[in-house]
Amino acid sequence: MTSVVSPPDTRKKKTRGSAAWDQPRWWFYAILAAVVGGSMFPLYWSYVIASTNSGNAKARVPVLVPGGNFLSNAAKVIDTIPFWSSMLNSVIVSVTVTVSVVFFSTLAGYAFGKLGFKGRNALYSFVVLTLAVPPQLGAVGLYRLMADWGWTGTLGAVIFPILVSAFGVYFMTQYLGETIPTELIEAARVDGAGQFRTFWTVAVPAARPAAAILALFTFIATWTDYFWPFLVLRDPDVQTLQTALSRLMASAGNNPDMSVILAGSLMSIVPLLILFVLAGKQLVAGIMAGAVKS
Repeated sequence: MTSVVSPPDTRKKKTRGSAAWDQPRWWFYAILAAVVGGSMFPLYWSYVIASTNSGNAKARVPVLVPGGNFLSNAAKVIDTIPFWSSMLNSVIVSVTVTVSVVFFSTLAGYAFGKLGFKGRNALYSFVVLTLAVPPQLGAVGLYRLMADWGWTGTLGAVIFPILVSAFGVYFMTQYLGETIPTELIEAARVDGAGQFRTFWTVAVPAARPAAAILALFTFIATWTDYFWPFLVLRDPDVQTLQTALSRLMASAGNNPDMSVILAGSLMSIVPLLILFVLAGKQLVAGIMAGAVKS
């Protein structure tokens, strides 16, 4: 009686580490879609309310379909507050603070990370410890200082206290300390480069990916800041966009129009969306540069 020999199984077995195993499953895409949908829903809901009238915004049954009143609500925002001048002030403050924070953080990060000087560790520890102090604790003293200088009610009072960031110094110190080889700095010195030229030709090019991330986060934090500008900018003609939008609530009294308020909020984040689109490639490059070590 002859035995039957079955042909060998040529199908690829899904073993850990194989290409078949590493392919994403359907549930992976389902979870990813749920996360993206949950993240985008507040923005979509804000647009739905901003495109309706005040009656639909207060309806007990949530409205999920956009209306056609967004442009009229946006016009009400522009008529109620000095929208364009406030946006210009926010651009001036955010760009100035971002450039200053990136430059001084990179400069300090290069000094703390690659230069050996007396008291470096103690000074760096002090900078890091300031991160544990809430900025609200120093608001009273800082406000009195701005008042003594006569800066209250001006953009200088908003810009000056945040020209340097302790987090930026810490972030750039960690990045440059691991990225720049010491031999490269010594080679620049042998070629006759001074300290600042070495920083400009060696540290700055190496810091571009991290500087892009720091610039993006700093711009967003400055653009959306409300607490400190609200304290020092009391002049209605000198406002940042966030403090100007708060006047939409104040002008409405006890009957705020949520459609108009959310329309103004959406208009205020348009520059941030544009910035994310333009800086997306640099952001991904900076994250990958920090994750992959040579």
